[in-house]
Amino acid sequence: MTAAQTSDRVLRAACAQMNSRDDVAENVRVAVGLVEAAADRGASLVALPETWAFKGVREGILATAEAPDGPSNAAVAAAASRRGMWLLAGSIYEPSPLPDRVYNTSVLFDPNGTARAVYRKIHLFDVVSGDVAYEESRDVAPGEELVTADVAVPGAAALRLGLTICYDLRFPELYRALALRGAAVLCVPAAFTAHTGAAHWDVLVRARAVENTCFVLAPDQVGEHLPGRSCHGQSCIVDPWGAVLARVDDGVGVCVADIDLARLAEVRTQVPSLANRRPDVYGT
Repeated sequence: MTAAQTSDRVLRAACAQMNSRDDVAENVRVAVGLVEAAADRGASLVALPETWAFKGVREGILATAEAPDGPSNAAVAAAASRRGMWLLAGSIYEPSPLPDRVYNTSVLFDPNGTARAVYRKIHLFDVVSGDVAYEESRDVAPGEELVTADVAVPGAAALRLGLTICYDLRFPELYRALALRGAAVLCVPAAFTAHTGAAHWDVLVRARAVENTCFVLAPDQVGEHLPGRSCHGQSCIVDPWGAVLARVDDGVGVCVADIDLARLAEVRTQVPSLANRRPDVYGT
């Protein structure tokens, strides 16, 4: 079965919410099921959350790191390809040239299962969240490149994605740069902590949509993955006006909504904030 599109101005997208743990094979099984569920609901593009294939202790991060086209991504890309879908494989841990450090890497696969874009997380999560200290830079090397990628499916308009991961969400200059490079959809696969997510997830996702007049796809992890470490969930799809079009309220599942380029054009006509910028005054 091939995923359906509703018009030549619309692409149906899905966000998958997971509770990944330290069992890679089980995480892959769940992810494949969510890809299938998204296809059954007519999605042509499905996005998985951050570190979807493994969430666990440092030794496991290093031991399970895979190439962008490694077995975990290959399995979910094959599932999406069977259903004629694009897949944003949230992020996996990828070996880096640095000893004892990996990349946190997002890969976009086309409906043939071919990798079309690779983004390595730029901003690393060195933060105290509640009473838990996170030091992502201990294990992860930062990426150095902004990445956009064009998605096109038969019968639907082409659109450009801007790729980011989780903590990137707190750096609006990144999203503005992606919008200025033509992104219509900003992708934020995440494992947002329960503590910060309760306060900031919704407002940040909607702000990135509103200030850049873009759609946002934000698939998140949910629930406890290590003792004392839990993710917020509330995966969602937001339109350029800041309206939440779809959300996974709780648990593992998918949400689906239409990316309507006519709506994008309407909002950008009503509020032309990208066109009204003054880089001559503030420099960027």
